[in-house]
Amino acid sequence: MNSYVLESLDSLSLQKEREKIILENGFSDAFISIYDLEETNLENALEDLDTYGFLSEKKVVIIQNIDSIKIDDFKDDFEHFFHYLDSPNPDNLLIIEVKKLNATLKITKELKKRCQVISVTMDSISYMKNAFQGYKISQSTIHLIQELCLDDYSKIVNECDKLKNYKMDSKEITNKDVEELVVKKLGDSKDLTFAFSRSIALRDKKEALEQFKELLSYDIEPISMIGLLASQIRIIYQVKLLEKDRLSDKEIATTLGEKSDYRIRKTRELTRLYTEEELLLLMQKLSKMDYQLKTSDVDGIHLLEMFILNL
Repeated sequence: MNSYVLESLDSLSLQKEREKIILENGFSDAFISIYDLEETNLENALEDLDTYGFLSEKKVVIIQNIDSIKIDDFKDDFEHFFHYLDSPNPDNLLIIEVKKLNATLKITKELKKRCQVISVTMDSISYMKNAFQGYKISQSTIHLIQELCLDDYSKIVNECDKLKNYKMDSKEITNKDVEELVVKKLGDSKDLTFAFSRSIALRDKKEALEQFKELLSYDIEPISMIGLLASQIRIIYQVKLLEKDRLSDKEIATTLGEKSDYRIRKTRELTRLYTEEELLLLMQKLSKMDYQLKTSDVDGIHLLEMFILNL
């Protein structure tokens, strides 16, 4: 099969998987064209797929961000595209790159029927252990790097290079070195929601209120914030249940469909702070708040503030 869909949140991991596929399929000397559909039209990529190469019979066509456009807006182009995928040119290697497939979208279902889908996983811990060979570094220091970088593979690679160069003489990297050199990555709303739920678990009302205000600066509506928080509490509950089976972080991540075991490891730090009953009660409270916001004119910000103050 010469049509692939690569799914990954990390650009470096995506690039490495792309290079691997090109090499394994014998297209290492082929001409490569990249079409980012946030900047160009699908029609241009289709024209490339339909024409023969001038310098070489083989060509690699890479389509990025196809999930950013809707089938209904480009019906003719997508009909043409799916027709191509049904009978692809063997001299073409087509690679479609997306950050995350949405299983509910029609485009996802159609691509899965016609392409080989590869979810590119990121094992940052293994990478760091290998990268720091010849250096003295503890497991806790490696985890600190992962935490400060929010498990962003590309950032981890850059920070590891920086630390190795800085400590080239002593060949020893400590927590202090990491805290001084690694610039903490600013998280997205999902990461901040995780920190928010951690503060709630710790009953740290002051920190929770500050994080709540920061979340508001992301222009997240209170009803969406309740949904994000409920989702995080639900994951804590699921992980707590799966812990009973003595599963590893990686096994729990696989069971819950998480791409990385990093979030599972961080979630396990919270499960001990709750009983199952407390988690169920929190989910019920959030569900009730969601219902109130949808059926009345109650102030969502005030509702969430009272929720935090009454922890």
